[in-house]
Amino acid sequence: MVEELRQRGKLIVFSAPSGTGKSTIAKMVLERLPDIRFSVSATTRQKRSGEQEGINYYFLKKEDFEEKIRTGGFIEHEFFFGNYYGTLLDKTLEIIDAGNHILLDLDVKGALNLKRLFPENSLLLFLKPPSMNVLKQRLEERESEDEESLKARLERARLELSYAERFDEVVVNDNLDKAVDTVTAIISKFLINT
Repeated sequence: MVEELRQRGKLIVFSAPSGTGKSTIAKMVLERLPDIRFSVSATTRQKRSGEQEGINYYFLKKEDFEEKIRTGGFIEHEFFFGNYYGTLLDKTLEIIDAGNHILLDLDVKGALNLKRLFPENSLLLFLKPPSMNVLKQRLEERESEDEESLKARLERARLELSYAERFDEVVVNDNLDKAVDTVTAIISKFLINT
C-alpha cells in the first residue's frame, strides 16, 4: 500500500555554457536540498585512481556503450576526447521510480531530449552569464584555456545561449549567492507543486 502511494521522483536539469558557474551552483543547491541526488554518468574512459563504479561514473566497455546506444539505453550521450559519455535511461528510471529526485548536468540538446522523455516531471534550468564579455573574462581567469580553446568555448556558448528560451526557467549568474537562492527557490517550488 505504501509503495502505491509513493510519488515518482522528479528530474531537475542544469544546462549552461562553460564558465557560467553551473558546477558551483549545483554543489551549493545539493547542500541546501539534500533529498536530491546527483546523476552519475556512464563513460568508456578508464577508471582513475580512487574512482568508484556507480559513484563517480558507470564504467562501460566501448562495445557495451555502443550497444546501449543502438537499443535506446541513453537519455543522451556524446563522444569527445576519444570516449563516450552519457546518461543511462535505466539508472535514471530506477532513481525516480523509487520516488527520489535527481539533478542532472546536461548539454542543451540532452536537456531537451530528457524533457521529451519526461515532460511531466522534469524541470529544465538554463544558467546564463551576465554577458559574453563576463563569460570570456571568467574563462580567461581559469587560466586553463589557450586562445583556440577559448574561442571554441565562446562559440559553443553562443550556440547554447540560443536554446535558452526553450528551457522552463532561465537564471542569470551575476551574483553567486543570489543565483543559488533563486535556483533553490525554483526547484523547491517545482518539487512541491507538481
